[in-house]
Amino acid sequence: RREPPAGPGLELEVLRDTRNRTIRALCGQRSMPRSVWDLPAGQRRTLLRHLLVSDKYRFLYCYVPKVACSNWKRILKVLDGALESVDVQGKMDHKSDLVFLGDMKPEEISYRLKHYYKFLFVRNPMERLLSAYRNKFGEIKEYQQKYGVEIVRRYRKNGGNSAGDDVTFSEFLRYLLDEDVERMNEHWMPIYNLCQPCAVRYDFIGSYERLRDDADHVLERIQAPSFIRFPERQAWYKPVTAQTLHYYLCNTQRRLIKELLPKYILDFSLFAYPLPNITSEFCRQ
Repeated sequence: RREPPAGPGLELEVLRDTRNRTIRALCGQRSMPRSVWDLPAGQRRTLLRHLLVSDKYRFLYCYVPKVACSNWKRILKVLDGALESVDVQGKMDHKSDLVFLGDMKPEEISYRLKHYYKFLFVRNPMERLLSAYRNKFGEIKEYQQKYGVEIVRRYRKNGGNSAGDDVTFSEFLRYLLDEDVERMNEHWMPIYNLCQPCAVRYDFIGSYERLRDDADHVLERIQAPSFIRFPERQAWYKPVTAQTLHYYLCNTQRRLIKELLPKYILDFSLFAYPLPNITSEFCRQ
């Protein structure tokens, strides 16, 4: 076993500890769901559709779009023998060769929730939104047509003739403000609603910021074969850097960001992410 480096170890422990305590405190409140069966039908359906099952390795993985979920899906397919290597090029098929907990019977669901190792990966909520925005409206026709056209029409004077490929970040945030959280597209639905960390007691919550180390930890924990490693980031992938985030946040009306925070507040607080810094001092830098 590799020894963890001495430096960031403590910081990480504090972060994990903070996360665990916050989750326990929040989930201990009376109004919070105690199990999957406490959730309203719609919320339960969303959760069970995002829990992927490996019966061979006895784990459940709650996938969150824009948090390395394509790579985890690749790993699941390799573990299952449906894909020969995590490096197989080409677009990810997000449906075939994957087993969803939602396709099982209630007693099968309960058994796996009780006995399997359960994990998810989280990411800074603003960064995840920006990543979804740039990817879906910058690159994907189907999203431009399905959401983009409507967003521009709704929030821009004479936006009727847009092809949906020129949605601004502010228009996207206004759209999120008006959306009902439970009806959102999974790419921008809060992680809390996708994975319900009060109804499911996750054994491990990894983060995008420490993707390699956290992924290695999970692979070791589920005893994946040693030839399986977490894939490198695809060459075409444009990561969201601190500078990019700074640029977008500081060029967006502060009011919009402030009004949007309550929708994502559980993601910030439960997973211990700082609220976005949009002070004028920060933005002048």
